[in-house]
Amino acid sequence: MNQTCIRVLADINQIKQCKDRIKSVDSSLLLLSNAFNLVGNEVRIKILYLLQEEGQLCPCDLSDILAMGVSPVSQHLRKLKDSKIITAKKSGQTIFYSISPEYTEILKPVFKLINNNKVLEMI
Repeated sequence: MNQTCIRVLADINQIKQCKDRIKSVDSSLLLLSNAFNLVGNEVRIKILYLLQEEGQLCPCDLSDILAMGVSPVSQHLRKLKDSKIITAKKSGQTIFYSISPEYTEILKPVFKLINNNKVLEMI
């Protein structure tokens, strides 16, 4: 099946407006794409949800909450940190993780839907 565009007239103004709109949000779309790429993993989305709700947690806290070993949790945290979705702050011997400010704003609406149980209604 050959799917070609058979548009007769192009709305040049609409195309220009859409190009401008995409250009104006390009950096936000890149952040969102990066976040969605990594949070496709159930454990990582749970970690981000917990960090969004609590502000910051250490790997031991996450390990206890998720009933996982510290090592696997740390591997997930490393992937999120390497992608700059989360940041780390050391306090004595403990490292606390939190969501990076730019990702907090992008992920907040998603977690709000989850808290309001709206995600299932959308499916």
